[in-house]
Amino acid sequence: MTKEKKREKKRDAQIQDLLIRLSPLEREILPFLELRNAMKISSQSQQSLTSVKRALQFLSSKNLVILHLKKKKVVKLDDNGVIYLQNHLPERRLLDIVVRNKPMSFQEAQKQSNLSKDEFTISLGVLKKKALINIAIGKITFKGIREQASKMMLEEKFLKALPIDLEKLTAEQKLSLQNLKLRKQIIKIDEVTTLTFDITDLGTTVLQSLSKIKKLDLIEELTPEIIKKSSWRGKKFRKYDINSKAPDIHGGKRHFTNQAIDYARRIWLDLGFQEMTGPFTQTAFWNFDALFTAQDHPVREMQDTFYIKDKEGKLPDKKIVKEVKKAHEQGTQDSKGWQYQWQEKEAKKIILRTHTTCLSAKTLAKLKDKKINKQGKFFALGKCFRNETVDWSHGFEFNQTEGIVIDKNANFCHLLGYLKEFYSKMGFKTIRFAPAYFPYTEPSVEISTWNEKKKVWLELGGAGIFRPEVVIPLLGEFIPVLAWGPGFDRAIMDYYHIKDLRELYQNNITKLRKIKFWLK
Repeated sequence: MTKEKKREKKRDAQIQDLLIRLSPLEREILPFLELRNAMKISSQSQQSLTSVKRALQFLSSKNLVILHLKKKKVVKLDDNGVIYLQNHLPERRLLDIVVRNKPMSFQEAQKQSNLSKDEFTISLGVLKKKALINIAIGKITFKGIREQASKMMLEEKFLKALPIDLEKLTAEQKLSLQNLKLRKQIIKIDEVTTLTFDITDLGTTVLQSLSKIKKLDLIEELTPEIIKKSSWRGKKFRKYDINSKAPDIHGGKRHFTNQAIDYARRIWLDLGFQEMTGPFTQTAFWNFDALFTAQDHPVREMQDTFYIKDKEGKLPDKKIVKEVKKAHEQGTQDSKGWQYQWQEKEAKKIILRTHTTCLSAKTLAKLKDKKINKQGKFFALGKCFRNETVDWSHGFEFNQTEGIVIDKNANFCHLLGYLKEFYSKMGFKTIRFAPAYFPYTEPSVEISTWNEKKKVWLELGGAGIFRPEVVIPLLGEFIPVLAWGPGFDRAIMDYYHIKDLRELYQNNITKLRKIKFWLK
C-alpha cells in the first residue's frame, strides 16, 4: 500500500470517527451550513435560533467551522418609547390640542392633552424650540401654518424607524437621538452580538460525506430496554467528548438579600432574642408619638413619610395615650416635654412605617401589665419606607435591623457589647463607636465599620438608651432599655461590593446565578 493510500485511509478513519461524534443537533444543521447565516439555518432546519447557535459552537470545537462574533450598538425603543409610539409623543398630543383651540391657559391645555406635569413641561419646551407655539401671559397659542403642524416631526419618524444600528444613523436621526436621550426611557442603546462563521477545509470534507451520515444508525443513549432486547448488537454508539464544555446547571436558591436577612435573623436568635413582627402600616402614634417625636417635627412631614389618604387608625389603651400625651405636653421626671397641645387626630393617621422601632414601642407597652420581671431581649428585621428620590444611594424602601434589651442592670457598655458581637458575626471585624444624637435615645452612639478596600469608615447606623419620655409612658416606670435600629442594606452592599443600592432589588437572573452565597 502506497503512502498516499495510507494517508487517505487514515483520513477516512478520522472522518468516520468525527461523524460518529456528531450529535443529532449537529447532524440536523450540517446540510444547511452553506447558507452561512444562523437565522436562515434556523428557518430552513426548523430548529430554534438558540439550538442553531449551540450546534455551531459544537461544530467549532470540532474544527468544522470558525465562529466570528461581532458586537454592534443598536438604538431601540425603551418602555416610554413603546407607549409613545402607540399613543403619540406628549408634544404631538399638546400640539393637536393647541391647534384646534383659541389661546388657552397652561392648566386647561394640560388637562385636555391628559399629560403629566413633567410631560407637559417638556412638551412646552419642545414646541417652543420648534417655533410651533407662543407663550405669553400664561397663555399658549399656536404659531405657524396649520398644514405644517400636521407634518410628522423628526422624533416621530425616528421612533417609527427603530430599531436602527447606531453606526447607520442619518444626520436627522442623530439629531432626534440627541433630543430623545435627554428624556426618560424613550430610547435605549443596546449592545447586540451578531454571529457569523466560515466553513473550514475539514468542514467541507464532512459536508461531502453527508450521505454517509444519513446511513449511520447510532445509539445515542443506552436504556434498560435496549440491553434487555440486545438491540445494541451490530450498531455503533455515538462517541461523547468528555472534555467538551457542558451547559451550566443553576440550582434554585433564595435571593441574596433574603439570604443575608436569614443569616442576621439566625444571629439574633442564637443570642437569645425573641423576634418582633408587625404590619408595614402603622399609626403615627406608634411610629412617632410613642417615641417622643413632636407632632410638628419635620420628619413627620409629607417629604419624609408616606401617609395613607383619608384613613385613620385606632389608638391603644387610654392610659397609654394619656401618658404619652403628658410626656409630650409636660414631660416626665426632670423633662419639660415639648410644651405644646398634643392632638389625637394627628396620632391616628395611618402611615407606612419609617422604621421598625415602632415594634419596639409596642413590645414595651405589652410588658407594662407585668408587675414583676419586666425584662427581655427582642429584635426585628424588616422593610421600612421613606419618601426618598431613588438613586444609587437612596431608595423609598430599605431593610432595618431593630433590637431592644430591657433590664434593670443594663448599661451603655452592654449596648456596645451587643452591637460589636452582632457585627462581628456579620463579618465586620473592625467596629468604631462615636457619640451621636437621636431624638429618642440618650446617650446615643453611631456605629461604623472600616472598609479595607476603600480605606474609609462606613456608617452602619445608630443606637442608644431610650429616654425616660419613651420608657415611662409605655412601661409604667423607668427601666434601662438598650435600643438600636441600623439600616441593614449597607451591610449587604459592603459584603457583595455593590455600589448601587438599586441592585439589591433587581432581578437580573445572570447576576443572581453567579452571586455568591452569604457565608461569613
